[in-house]
Amino acid sequence: MDAILVLNAGSSSLKFQVFGFDGSGGLQRQVKGQIDGVGTSPRLLAIGPDKKPLVDQAYSPGDVPDLPAATNVAGTWLRKTQGFKLTAVGHRVVHGGPDYAEPIQVDEDVLRNLERYVPLAPLHQPNNLAPIRALFERRPELPQVACFDTAFHRGHSALADHYAIPERFYAEGVRRYGFHGLSYEYVSGRLREIAPNIASGRVIIAHLGSGASMCALSEGRSVESTLGFTALDGLPMGTRCGQIDPGVILYLITEKGMTAAQVQDLLYRECGLKGLSGISNDVRDLLKSDDAYAAFALDYFVYRIGLYAGTLAAALGGLDAFVFTAGIGENSAEIRARIVEKLGWLGAELDQAANTAGELVISSEASRIALFAVPTDEELMIARLTLELIGADKKDGLGESTRISAERSP
Repeated sequence: MDAILVLNAGSSSLKFQVFGFDGSGGLQRQVKGQIDGVGTSPRLLAIGPDKKPLVDQAYSPGDVPDLPAATNVAGTWLRKTQGFKLTAVGHRVVHGGPDYAEPIQVDEDVLRNLERYVPLAPLHQPNNLAPIRALFERRPELPQVACFDTAFHRGHSALADHYAIPERFYAEGVRRYGFHGLSYEYVSGRLREIAPNIASGRVIIAHLGSGASMCALSEGRSVESTLGFTALDGLPMGTRCGQIDPGVILYLITEKGMTAAQVQDLLYRECGLKGLSGISNDVRDLLKSDDAYAAFALDYFVYRIGLYAGTLAAALGGLDAFVFTAGIGENSAEIRARIVEKLGWLGAELDQAANTAGELVISSEASRIALFAVPTDEELMIARLTLELIGADKKDGLGESTRISAERSP
């Protein structure tokens, strides 16, 4: 079966999925897996299309010390146990900078350009690029496609893109990019299927997970986002601070004697829900806790989402729908309910039973705006974009060199 491999690399994990396809262009998920605990307690897990386990195997830290090794382990397992003919590999790459507004097939020049954006997404970009480099070395003939979290927002107006700093910095690429674009693109597409009339109106999508942001869409296109130049802005996140006065950064450097590296580590790894609660970056842990700081962290999270909902509604000139997605947005009925309460001034009213049951539509009949909880699927979005880029006719010319064989693995 012809297939596309999708890789989504994090700091200590590698998520992978395999999508089969035929001449009609349809995609079928065949394998969903991940390697967790890279470098500490590696474990390979995967399920098939029927959601039954395919593998659950632990490794020693020395066997999987880094992401290139994890890429090799996943590829070796696929080669030995699955019969796919790989056509291409699609990668999630967080930052495309000013140069990349759509998916692109990666070569050495593109890879070098993308490495320039590591300082703008230090938790993500180097990890996203590591499997690309590893596959260049092992499978140089295999097409690799970078799909960017920033691309969906590149149609923003100049007013939305700019900071109030000298224009020369904007020309150098210092601008508001926005992130989580692959998720927003997928969810906006699903909304067109679920409620096409609403999808063509004024919509806010809240991608609420360990990384969190919100996006304002008009006629299905992004017009404003809570995230900006880096993945630090906007909402408080699991370990990231969200919006902060730049003067705080100056204070930490000039008065506290912190280096730029120390400030970066603080803002990316020690703030957000983790910093506010002093307990955990996981909303599930905080909901279970009786600690006052845990409650405060959740109150702050909900409060900030409510504030940004007002900002984005103003950018849209009104609001027709609010959509929850990602780990918290999809799975926490309590957080959804608390956020909808903050949206009451916009006319939002929750159907408590639908919300508790986790249904797609969670607004009451009396609600003046539609409310949805729509699961995201960034990997399927990457597979679609990759297939679209390489083209159905291109796959026929790749031939047997792309087959996972006993001699070579991705």
